[in-house]
Amino acid sequence: MRSYVRAAAAFAVASTVLAFSGQSHATVFAAWQVAGVPFGDTLNARKYPSNTSQKQAAYPNGTVLQMTGRCTGGMDLLDIAGQPHWKQRQAIRYRWCEVWHDPAQNGHFITGWVYGKYIAPY
Repeated sequence: MRSYVRAAAAFAVASTVLAFSGQSHATVFAAWQVAGVPFGDTLNARKYPSNTSQKQAAYPNGTVLQMTGRCTGGMDLLDIAGQPHWKQRQAIRYRWCEVWHDPAQNGHFITGWVYGKYIAPY
């Protein structure tokens, strides 16, 4: 009977570990900040990854952003997180990256896109 209980407990633990390890990176946010925007200007967060897309918000240098990790071209910020900051910036320089933000500041968070040239690891 003891071996049955141990086996059941081991199965329960293994199932829990597998359930959590299979989750997507999208549930984890990466903190990046606005950097390199010309003096007096702001970084636009847009609805889609395009400079012609609807503007959702604008952020000045130093603003910390919650990034979903997803960037255009299949790049994932969490995959490059262990690299030096200069290398991370180089990797996303010409990509759009998804941000999780509250442009209306009313508690209703949405996703948007910012251009990688103007963000840096926080």
